[in-house]
Amino acid sequence: MTKEEFFVDMTCEGCSGAVTRVLNKLGGVEFKIDLANKLVVIESQHSAQLLLDTLLKTGKEAAYRGPK
Repeated sequence: MTKEEFFVDMTCEGCSGAVTRVLNKLGGVEFKIDLANKLVVIESQHSAQLLLDTLLKTGKEAAYRGPK
């Protein structure tokens, strides 16, 4: 499993909740949300592109920052 870091423009608990929901639907992921720094670190077998596409489903701006 690889760890990937993403920027997600989260401003509140509702935003981080949306991230949690879409990642849990994807399955096979472990993640940590750093709301203060607007970062999500995801450990999974999924490609970085699939993870980014999943995060974009929240409607928030998101960007891949690289391997962690």
